[in-house]
This record gives sequence, C-alpha cells and structure tokens, in this order.
Amino acid sequence: MAILNKIAGFFINIFVMTWDFGLFILNILTPSLKPGHIVPAHAAGHNLTWPEYIPPKDSDSRSACPMLNAMANHGILPHDGKNITFKELNTKVRQSFNFAPSFCFFVPKFSADFLNRSYWSGRFDLAELSLHNAIEHDASLTRRDAALVTDQGKPDLDLVDQLLKEATGKMADGSLLLTIPDLSRALSKRRVDCRKTNQGYTENLFHNMFGSANSSTMLTIFGGRIDDLTPMLREERFPEKWEPRVLSRFGLTMAKFNFTVLPVERGVKTKVVKQ
Repeated sequence: MAILNKIAGFFINIFVMTWDFGLFILNILTPSLKPGHIVPAHAAGHNLTWPEYIPPKDSDSRSACPMLNAMANHGILPHDGKNITFKELNTKVRQSFNFAPSFCFFVPKFSADFLNRSYWSGRFDLAELSLHNAIEHDASLTRRDAALVTDQGKPDLDLVDQLLKEATGKMADGSLLLTIPDLSRALSKRRVDCRKTNQGYTENLFHNMFGSANSSTMLTIFGGRIDDLTPMLREERFPEKWEPRVLSRFGLTMAKFNFTVLPVERGVKTKVVKQ
C-alpha cells in the first residue's frame, strides 16, 4: 500500500505541476482582472467587504499561518478553527487570496499527507497544521521557534514589528513597502539569531525554501504594502477595503510565485549579517 501511495503521489504531483504551468501560460494570454473585482461574487470579501473580525478565544484553534488565522477570525473558515475539510480550505483560500486552483490543491493535499489523512474526506483543526518541520519551521518571521514557545497560533509582536521596520521601499504616496532585499535581510537575521538561541534549531534546503515561500506571500498577495501587512500580521485581520494584489485571471500560480521566492532565498546571507 505504501508503494502504491508513493506512485499515486508521484503522478498527482506531475499532474499538478502541468496544470499549474498551463494556468501560468493562460495568465499571460488573458486579460487581468480589474481592481475591485478580484474576490469572486458570493464569496466573503466581494466588493471589498469582509465579514466582521472577532478575535479568537483561548479555546479556538489557530495555526502558525497569519492568513489562515485571519480567515477564521473573520468567519470565512469556522471561527473556532476546528473540523475543517481540506477541500473547504482549498476553496476558501482560492476565493480570499486569488491563489491559482493548482496552488490551492497542492498545499492542502500536502497538509493532508503530512497529517496522514485523506484530502478528499479528511478534516483537521488549524493548530494541527503547526506540526513542526512540516509547514511550520524554525526561523519564522512572525513566530518564535516551536522549541521556545508552546503556542504557535499567536504572533510574536516583537518579531512582527522587527519585520515591518525592515521596509525600505516606497509607493508614490510615500507609503512603505517591503521589497525582496528587505525580506532576504529579515530572513538572514532570523536564521542567524535562531541558530544562537535555539539549541534544537533545524534547517535544511526544504525548510529554507518553505520559509522564503511563506514570507513571499507578503510581496505577492499583499504587494509588500506595510499598511496592509500591519493588521494582517499583528492582529491577523483583513484590512478594510482590502483585496489581493494579484490581478492574474487564474490566480497566483506556483510557477509565477517562484519568480519571487527564488530571489528572496538567494538573497539570504547567514555567514555575515549586519545588525
């Protein structure tokens, strides 16, 4: 059975990558969506109106991902963060953030696999996604390492503020922007610091790439805009009148995303870091 699952997984991955590249090409060939019309009709957030934000209770389940937590805080996912289907996660993330359908299948399927559940029929609580060294990893930009804290479901506000202060880009109106070099510099500092402070620190290429990928959503989905990232990272709340900054008709594909992720990771320097 294990061998059959591996074979099936291999062919599923080939299909998803082919599907994703096809959507990447279609995004090039088709007109972009118009600002103000990114979130589809009948979905939460359509017409730039998000459901009411309600902070989580202590009994609610939350993950290490600010974006998923925000969806629960606004009731797009169950507010208690529990008993969510992987297929529901796929649909809601697609609608809320304009990720490509290939992307929105791949990540929940990966999550189902590391939790040893069926993507098609399984359910999960948000906190379960914080399984260490699956999607959650050391040297996060918004969380202390799992070895140092007991709850990965809450942001570390000191870390968030340090990240936001890295922004050097500016929009025409003077608003601050995070840039690729800013993100690389922030990741460099975190990895160096975590090696010093966490005796159980772990790092490999997979973890580093996942860290750069998680962080790069700030540059793609949020366009690096500090005004938008501040409520999302500090309160895990959608900004008022917000919508995804990705205008591609078929959403952000993994192929396109890598044009941001790879430069971010290449820019990480951990041997010598200026403090």
